[in-house]
Amino acid sequence: MKSKVYFTDFRTYSRISLVEKFEKLISASDMDKIDFSGKFVAIKLHFGELGNLAFLRHNYAQTLAKHIKTRGGIPFLTDCNTLYTGSRTNAVDHIHTAYTNGFNPVSCPDAPIIIADGLKGTDEVDLPVPGGYYCPTAKIGRAIADADIIISLNHFKGHESAGFGGAMKNLGMGCGSRAGKKDMHTSEKPLYNEDLCVGCEICAKVCAHEAQSFKDGKMVFDEDKCAGCGRCLEACPTGALSTHTADDFRILNRKIAEYTKAILVGKPNYHISLVVDVSPFCDCYGCNDTPIVPDVGMFASGDPVAIDKACIDAVNAQHPMEHSHLTDADNPYDKNLDNIYNNCKATDWKDAIRYAQELGLGNADYELVQCNIN
Repeated sequence: MKSKVYFTDFRTYSRISLVEKFEKLISASDMDKIDFSGKFVAIKLHFGELGNLAFLRHNYAQTLAKHIKTRGGIPFLTDCNTLYTGSRTNAVDHIHTAYTNGFNPVSCPDAPIIIADGLKGTDEVDLPVPGGYYCPTAKIGRAIADADIIISLNHFKGHESAGFGGAMKNLGMGCGSRAGKKDMHTSEKPLYNEDLCVGCEICAKVCAHEAQSFKDGKMVFDEDKCAGCGRCLEACPTGALSTHTADDFRILNRKIAEYTKAILVGKPNYHISLVVDVSPFCDCYGCNDTPIVPDVGMFASGDPVAIDKACIDAVNAQHPMEHSHLTDADNPYDKNLDNIYNNCKATDWKDAIRYAQELGLGNADYELVQCNIN
């Protein structure tokens, strides 16, 4: 059977706001078939890196939390700490960042923030991955592992490694503890060309694991310390650190799918994705680029694979935005590829969907249910 994916666009009129439309989509979907009464409900979202403005606004999180609370649930907003340097590497900085970005007790009174893997990202639970090939177990933030119900609230976007960021990326990578994130990134060691290194030390500033040292004006790369997060690749101004291979990205996406299954198996779960401000890269950067396609709408489904596929199809149906990454001269648009491929040509997003379906995580075959909310 096809999985149902509920959809409404972003068109609004004087009689309805976007937040009201968001709540009506939730009510029109089948999320309320879940028994929330007395249950701890993890609302997994991305609080946004400081300096980034593409993450979802707090209004959506509060609306979702209130909806769950009125149905007897005990919601909390959650994410795990990051592997790289930034404003979310520990729970103290992470919560300060969330507050600064609008997720605070005043704007989101119905759901406190709990950083799932604790102060330093070490509070984790090893969960089994049924049918997992790459990861027999997954290291998941304890608060998420302890939750009775999982709801993912996703900003759908492009991604420089995974190809796209949606429900599976938000859950699989996002719910991994720091050790779990390192586990997923282990196949992504960058390639180093010493001849291109100018000794600027920018890579060392963004590395949280001291994988770079410098001698005689050149970087010395310690692969054993490298976590594979890829931050140095984006930071290097000369190309001395080059991108991973397509096979590295394929393994990363498959590990993300396995982590997602570990989190969801045996638990009620639901997924809401907004295709808005579709930045070419992850919200983990302290900046965001021009959207690559126009805003599309809101999606909701009980199937994480179906909702990701529906969002991909919606993005691929759009015309690329002028003056965006898709139309840059240094990123020539290939008419034989779709928008997701053209945004990150090194990654086969189709393999991620295929593998997730083979793993039994969900169904890529979906029925789009149009919700005419005015």
